[in-house]
Amino acid sequence: MSSDPRVIRDNYLRTIEMRYPYFIPCAVHALQAAWAKYREKLEEIFLRYPTLFPNFKKGMVKFDDFGVRRRGNIFIDDWGCVWYFLKDGMQGQVIKHPLNSWSKLRNLRAPDPEKGLSGEGGPTISWDVIEESVRRAKERGGLVKVSVGHGFFFQRLYYLRGFNNLMIDFIKGVPQLFELIDLITEYNLEIVKRVLKMGVDVVAFGDDLGLQDRMPISPKLFRKYIFPTYKKIFSLVRSYGAHVYLHTDGHVIEVVDQLIEAGVSVLNIQDKVNGIENIKRKCKGRVCVDLDIDRQRLLPFGTPRDIERYIKYVINELGSKKGGLMLTAEIGYDVPLENVNAVCRAFERYRTEHLKLP
Repeated sequence: MSSDPRVIRDNYLRTIEMRYPYFIPCAVHALQAAWAKYREKLEEIFLRYPTLFPNFKKGMVKFDDFGVRRRGNIFIDDWGCVWYFLKDGMQGQVIKHPLNSWSKLRNLRAPDPEKGLSGEGGPTISWDVIEESVRRAKERGGLVKVSVGHGFFFQRLYYLRGFNNLMIDFIKGVPQLFELIDLITEYNLEIVKRVLKMGVDVVAFGDDLGLQDRMPISPKLFRKYIFPTYKKIFSLVRSYGAHVYLHTDGHVIEVVDQLIEAGVSVLNIQDKVNGIENIKRKCKGRVCVDLDIDRQRLLPFGTPRDIERYIKYVINELGSKKGGLMLTAEIGYDVPLENVNAVCRAFERYRTEHLKLP
C-alpha cells in the first residue's frame, strides 16, 4: 500500500465522501502512559508496520515526556479551570470550577483567540506552530487536518460550571446558561475562522457527549442547548469546503441524527458502547464512521484471535466499496503487547477487505 502523502490524502477524502477508496484508513494511537510502560518494545511493533506508520522512526517518541500530565501535578488552563493529574501520561480532571456560582459569570473571560489553541488540561499551542505544521503538510501534498481540541463545547460547559451544576442548569433553563453558551460559541467561531483561513481539508473537534449506557441529557435538551452551537460552527467549516471530524466518547446513538444534521462529516464513536447494529442502522451510507475499536474490553482483555475476528466482522458490517468507514485503535497502558501487534496486523491485513463487499 502506498505511503505517498498524496495518495493517503486522496484516499482519506474518498473515504469521507464515499468515492470508492483504495483502502480503509486505519490509525493506531498509543497513549503516553503506554509508551512509558512498554518503551522500545512498543516502538519495535510500530516499526514493524510501515503501511500504518509511514513516518514513524526509531527515537521519535520520548517515552517519559509527560508534559503537564505528571502524577500529582496541578495545572490551571486558560479558562481558569484547575486540573489535577492522578497518573503519569494520562489526562487529569477538573477539581475546581471557576464558574461554580453564577455570580462569577460577569468576571469570566474567554481566552484570547490570537494566542493560539487553548489546550484541554494543557498549555496553549501557538498559531505559529500550527501554521508551520499546515505548511509542511501542504508541501508534501498530504492531508491537512487541524484539531481545535478536545472538550471544546459540552465538556467545557461542565469544566466551568461543574457537572452536577450543569445538569441542573439544563433542567431549569437558567438564562445565565445561554450567556455562557454564547461566550463559548463565539470563542470557538473565532478559533475555527483562523483555522479555515489556512486552507485545511479537515477540522477536528472532540467532545465526549455520552455516558456508558445512555446520554446525560435527553435528545430534546441536546437539541435546545448543544445542537445550535454545533450547527453554527460545523456549518461554517462546511461552507469553506472543509470536512468536520467529530470525536465523541460514550453512548451517543440517540443524537446521531442531530450530529449529521449539524454538519458532521466523520463521526468517531465507540463501537460496543453504541452497538454495531445501531451504528449500522443510523450511520451507514449517511456519514463516514471512524470506529473506535473496543478499548474497554477487547483490546486489554481479548486474545489476538478475538481482535482479528472482530475487526473483520466490523468491516463486513459497516464497510462498503463506496467507503464511509475508518478504523481507530487507542492503546492504553492496560493493552498487552501481543494485542497491540494483533490490532496492527489485523488493520494491515483487512484494510482492503471492503473491496469484496457490495
